[in-house]
Amino acid sequence: MERSQYLIVMGLCVLVTLPLEFVLDARVYRRPRRLLRSLLPTVAAFVAWDILAIRLGHWTFSPRWTTGWRVGSIPVEEITFFLVIPLCALLSFEAVQNVRRDGWRTTLRAGSLGRFARTAGEPDRRELV
Repeated sequence: MERSQYLIVMGLCVLVTLPLEFVLDARVYRRPRRLLRSLLPTVAAFVAWDILAIRLGHWTFSPRWTTGWRVGSIPVEEITFFLVIPLCALLSFEAVQNVRRDGWRTTLRAGSLGRFARTAGEPDRRELV
């Protein structure tokens, strides 16, 4: 259990922010190309930084807290961190933007639960922008 704590925490981060996609209509997962364009530079920069820091001996990763699975010299948990944390930040940012722009009621109505409550012929306001 100890060795998988890092991955468990990353999974919990995704689970906690996942409702933002549906309840506050963040639309992060529904735009995969945009998500990929957002994540790739971040992941690439931090993986390069980690590789350099590991080679220079600036930091290491404790086998006590990691599974031992590695991609090159980097533990899988570290790469997972570089994917999950920016993803959670994007979900949070998009949800807050929706609420700031449209208010709670409109944003909640636009979310997955509200799609059924929208009157016939009423366009999604975000699609007009």
